[in-house]
Amino acid sequence: MFEIEYKGANCIVISTKKSKLVIDPKLSLVGLKDFSVKDYIEVVTEERFAIYNSGETVLIDGPGEYGVGDFDIKGLAARRHIDGENDFKLATVYRIEVGDIRIGVLGNIHEDVTDEQLEALGLLDILILPVGGNGYTLDAVGAAKLARSIGPKLVVPVHYSDAAIKYEVPQNDLDLFIKELDVDVEVVSKYKSKQMSTIQNNMTIIKIERS
Repeated sequence: MFEIEYKGANCIVISTKKSKLVIDPKLSLVGLKDFSVKDYIEVVTEERFAIYNSGETVLIDGPGEYGVGDFDIKGLAARRHIDGENDFKLATVYRIEVGDIRIGVLGNIHEDVTDEQLEALGLLDILILPVGGNGYTLDAVGAAKLARSIGPKLVVPVHYSDAAIKYEVPQNDLDLFIKELDVDVEVVSKYKSKQMSTIQNNMTIIKIERS
């Protein structure tokens, strides 16, 4: 069993009884207080989203395979949304396994994900991806296209318009992505894991309220 919480921008917390993991905790970049990473496994999709804590936490900031606490993590190099086709790949997408549940985390990547990257990510139960667009992240169309290509049961959108967040580039409302993907939506304060076998096969958007 685990829980997923949303803290704003790309920041997600995944917690089990024994381990806690935070993704992209440097929230000061968007006008919020940085998430305290003490006692957390820190995973970042780009180097600039990291908080360096002098060895007090485990930091995963690039491609590779990692087994930490209750999590098995695989990182794959990816092209950022703002970079050209021939630029060095500065982003990392992740496959995070918690027990028998497989979670994909995409970050601010370009929508042109290769077949090789999709194959390496493999089958996913839950997909976490930004949807705000305007040249900074995947937009509603690109995010929906990727979600359909990957085919998870649950889609958790992040990095969309929020009056409390000062994004570098204005982000679109979540409603645009919901309309584009055109699947059922469930709104929760936090997502509490279930047996994937008990979840209906129809793809569902899980909107997690920012906490």
